[in-house]
Amino acid sequence: MALPLLTFPFGIAPAAQPAPLLAYWQHNINPIIFEISPGVGPHWYGLAYVFGFVLLFLGLQYQSKKGWSPLRTTDEIIDFVTWMAVGVLVGGRLGYCLLYSFNTTVAHPLSIIGYMPGKPWQIAGMASHGGIVGAILAIVLFAWRHRIPFYALADAAALVTPLALGFGRIANFINGELWGRITTVPWAVIFPGDALRAPRHPSQLYQAVLEGFLLFAILWAIRARTTRQGVVALSFMVGYPIMRIIGECFRQPDADINYYFGFITQGQLLSAGMLAAAGVLVWLQFGRVKTPPPSVPAPPQGEKPVRS
Repeated sequence: MALPLLTFPFGIAPAAQPAPLLAYWQHNINPIIFEISPGVGPHWYGLAYVFGFVLLFLGLQYQSKKGWSPLRTTDEIIDFVTWMAVGVLVGGRLGYCLLYSFNTTVAHPLSIIGYMPGKPWQIAGMASHGGIVGAILAIVLFAWRHRIPFYALADAAALVTPLALGFGRIANFINGELWGRITTVPWAVIFPGDALRAPRHPSQLYQAVLEGFLLFAILWAIRARTTRQGVVALSFMVGYPIMRIIGECFRQPDADINYYFGFITQGQLLSAGMLAAAGVLVWLQFGRVKTPPPSVPAPPQGEKPVRS
């Protein structure tokens, strides 16, 4: 029996019959880098987060030398990266619990920190949109505390963020999670956790390219052409949800949520909200017509201006 195809919006029916299942690559990558004991050891997913924060540090140092960042010293950069790490980790975890696992979180509040009765202690599940909200709050608080213009700091952070997101998606692929929809493309992958054992789009890699490396290239090109405050940060706020909406067209929706209105995934719905919020921010930063201050008529020639 032919496998179902992705038909909206990018599906194209193949001319030939689908390849046999054995022709597709069977995902067999161990998510653990090395095992200290069976099933215990550092994970590639955790390493991706560490690598992302290292990239943020190196990117901020580079931008400081170029004059693109308001952070001037290594101590300031380390302090800011620490704030960002807390914001991303707390925001990402809370975002997952509230947006993707709400019922479980209400029934077992301690599941936020990984405790579930009768199960091993394990923190599993992060949400990109929650991590972005947490990062924005960290930037707001850090900028307020250190009296730094918000958009100057946000621009510097946003420029590096897509790289961290890209490596996070690669880690999703290594973990064999968040796989794509069933397909018959030659590069389809059969993931070990899939009960159907069907060939699927490696949508994690599509998203790594779109949300990560392509978006980074776009932001870099923008940064190289302008230093106007807010342009890079707001370009990220517009670009990320667009890339995410495209990538979600190939990604299997969450089993316990499925589709809204029959075709919209949770990620697309959240991204649409982010895109709407970005539009408001763009208008507030660049679109409003600023009323010039009232002009003071020049005094008649020979008279001195009156000072109040």
